[in-house]
Amino acid sequence: MTYYDDFGGHETFAKLVREFYRGVAQDEALRALYPEDDLGPAEDRLRLFFEQYWGGPTTYSEQRGHPRLRMRHVPFAVTPDMRDRWLLHMMRAVDTLNLDAELDDRLRDYLTRAAYSLVNAPGPDGAY
Repeated sequence: MTYYDDFGGHETFAKLVREFYRGVAQDEALRALYPEDDLGPAEDRLRLFFEQYWGGPTTYSEQRGHPRLRMRHVPFAVTPDMRDRWLLHMMRAVDTLNLDAELDDRLRDYLTRAAYSLVNAPGPDGAY
């Protein structure tokens, strides 16, 4: 058993990412970070990444190579505001999963740490 299985497998990660991108689509500032007109490809990539990270299929690496999250985000100005917007929509998406407390905490902790690690540009006050 892996965390992927504990979380509920593909269906859970598909729901998480689908709900997240519903929020992104309504957030003008965050949506601007996604160059594609259709968020579907971004949704697929994020779902595949999460599935692999948590012990599921390795499709992400098979299709895209090593995740290299920081490198993949360099072209985008990920400011503290963008991080906070991302976390807002992601945490709302986690709310829809109804996970048990330990898994919920584990997922939220990972998402928060990941979001903070990807900030690569200062906010208007110069802070990261």
